Amino acid sequence: MADPELEAIRQRRMQELMAQHGGGGSQQNPDQQKAQDEAKSEADERRQMMLSQILSSEARERLARIALVKPEKARGVEDVILRAAQMGQIAEKVSEERLISLLEQINTQTTKQTKVTIQRRRSVLDDDD
Repeated sequence: MADPELEAIRQRRMQELMAQHGGGGSQQNPDQQKAQDEAKSEADERRQMMLSQILSSEARERLARIALVKPEKARGVEDVILRAAQMGQIAEKVSEERLISLLEQINTQTTKQTKVTIQRRRSVLDDDD
């Protein structure tokens, strides 16, 4: 969980964002694409290795099940856990109960408030009197 690992994650994320927004028009040669794919897979392997050191086996299983249903949510939870570990806020392995409480906190922060308003159409025959 050293700074070079964090830098590699940041670089990979920056490359993803650039590919989504600005890199669509320019085609890369196959060697560059292959190098990027290898770097991405290597960063993912390091990420999974760090998570396996931080999470208990039960917590890892729960996070894997969440990733099947909502990959973006699982990715966000992983980011939060990795950031906390890098800052030294996590002293021991994260148990399943602690992961559940973390998920509940994230759910309360990210719940969307929906408001439904019904507007009734007024007909010519309706009488306002």
